[in-house]
Amino acid sequence: MKQSKVIALVAHDNRKRDLIEWVSWNHALLAQHSLVCTGTTGRLVEEALVRKAREAKSLTPTSPIRKLKSGPLGGDQQLGALIAEGHIDIVIFFWDPMEPQPHDVDVKALLRIAVVYNIPMACSRSSADFLISSPLLNKVYKPALTDYSGYIKRKVDGD
Repeated sequence: MKQSKVIALVAHDNRKRDLIEWVSWNHALLAQHSLVCTGTTGRLVEEALVRKAREAKSLTPTSPIRKLKSGPLGGDQQLGALIAEGHIDIVIFFWDPMEPQPHDVDVKALLRIAVVYNIPMACSRSSADFLISSPLLNKVYKPALTDYSGYIKRKVDGD
């Protein structure tokens, strides 16, 4: 990971307000990194950052926010592909554990792929606070990766 990170921001509908408050509170730190968001979350994050930039009269995001599709329309899968391709450094996903989602399987796949590729991930405001305040956030970092070659080369029925 480079010093400047690519941070994915995702939130289910019932958690969008929490994420936007968190983004507003951490706008100065987030402005130092590139942001990728799914669906409506991207628009809301962008609006919050523009509002904070106007208030501060100097802070602006370092780059435009990359907006993916809405989660249920494939955004979670797009984000998973970006993780697998090595384009995401951190995932902040405020998910709603109390509300069934029409795309629960996509959410589970996204969480799984982040773990497979050892991507730091926060799924609550507290864990996001700890992650963004880590001294590693603004340093070059090389995560340890699991060697899956044994899995790839395994013998399966029909081989």
